[in-house]
Amino acid sequence: MLQVAVVGSGPSGVYTAQGLVQQSRVPDIRVDVLDRLPCPYGLVRYGVAPDHEKIKSLQNNLRTVLEHERVRFLGGVRVGPDGLPAARLRELYHAVVYCVGAATDRHLGVPGEELPGSWSATEFVSWYSAHPDSVSAGFVVGVRAAVVIGVGNVAVDVTRILARGAAELSPTDMPQAALAALADSRVREIQMVGRRGPSQARFTTKELRELGALPDTQVVVDPAELALDPAYADPSALPAAQRRNVEVLRGWAERPPPAGSRRIRLRFFLRPVELLPDAGRVGAVRFERTLPDGQGGVTGTGEYEDIEAQLVLRSVGYRGVPLDGLPFDEGHGTVPHLAGRVLRDGSVSPGEYVAGWIKRGPTGVIGTNRPCAKETVASLLEDASALAQREVPPDPLTALRAEGLHPVEWDGWQAIERAEATLGASLGRHVVKLPDWPSLMEAARTIGAP
Repeated sequence: MLQVAVVGSGPSGVYTAQGLVQQSRVPDIRVDVLDRLPCPYGLVRYGVAPDHEKIKSLQNNLRTVLEHERVRFLGGVRVGPDGLPAARLRELYHAVVYCVGAATDRHLGVPGEELPGSWSATEFVSWYSAHPDSVSAGFVVGVRAAVVIGVGNVAVDVTRILARGAAELSPTDMPQAALAALADSRVREIQMVGRRGPSQARFTTKELRELGALPDTQVVVDPAELALDPAYADPSALPAAQRRNVEVLRGWAERPPPAGSRRIRLRFFLRPVELLPDAGRVGAVRFERTLPDGQGGVTGTGEYEDIEAQLVLRSVGYRGVPLDGLPFDEGHGTVPHLAGRVLRDGSVSPGEYVAGWIKRGPTGVIGTNRPCAKETVASLLEDASALAQREVPPDPLTALRAEGLHPVEWDGWQAIERAEATLGASLGRHVVKLPDWPSLMEAARTIGAP
């Protein structure tokens, strides 16, 4: 029996487990999928916007893998500082695959970024997605105008959620406190701002079009600003996705915006240079106008514009963080590897592997994790005969318990699901997520409850 630990139960981790147990080359493999959280599914549960129910339904596919007879979910297990040392984990399993994602956000690096009211988009997403580490920070309290810095899908998500009404958010699994706060929100002006042009925006056309379908919301674009992009006049040479984005934006620019009590402005060729204070918190963002430099980048013009904002959300990318006991490439924010095999000082480290963002960087969509995991699984299977020669405990879970760890197993997760369904019913809603560690762990202990 080849015992494999997969650290992380998001898509990359679950696809890795799936690849290991569904192949026939090495049939006798058992996989433990470990996660720091008591809940599985990673960013599918805590990153996909609550109003994107079709994408969130991917959890059903991930569930099928985690319910496989040779796959075991072990939640609430921290690997690293204040938890199970990576070296000890390596002793318990023939192989360990790290699928931990990119855990931190990139900063703007401008004065005033630390002002109250300035947040990463990830912090905002964690709050409305009920991540147990999130803080209830009164994101929208007293906010009239918000600025979202970035033009990727996460930026579109947080912009859309800020513009949603309570009637549209109530059917989702959004935690009750976040729903109540957003229902009481007085945000009426949201500006989503990119430093480059529309042909270089990173959002998908599907997400972009969703903004135009929001009830009671105007979407406004400035034709003169769009025209600064050399590809705007004739987008025919652009890749299909970028061409469709430009066509959607042109359609909005050429028609009068519909009436609405909320307004979303899509802005381009503006670079943030400072967050300006007002009464001890952020009150505006100062942007510098940019222009294409002819080489795919932009250059500043020395012209500035201040945009009012009591809430600023930055969405300018993610970055991996060092993992305790593993090598780390600071320049790329990834673990050095060769086809998924961890490299230490340029040499393969037997039995250690990576998949997902910590392997390739924060690129791609959920489906990109499939081929990434497949490559890592292929490497592990090639090494299987050598890995199996090392003796490990017959059941790593017994060893984990002996060291004082009490993982949340699958029946504990099912108890959390029941508690969330019960909470939703009590509120006259559907499933509503439990928002904090105490409530999750209390629910997980009610195993066997009806």
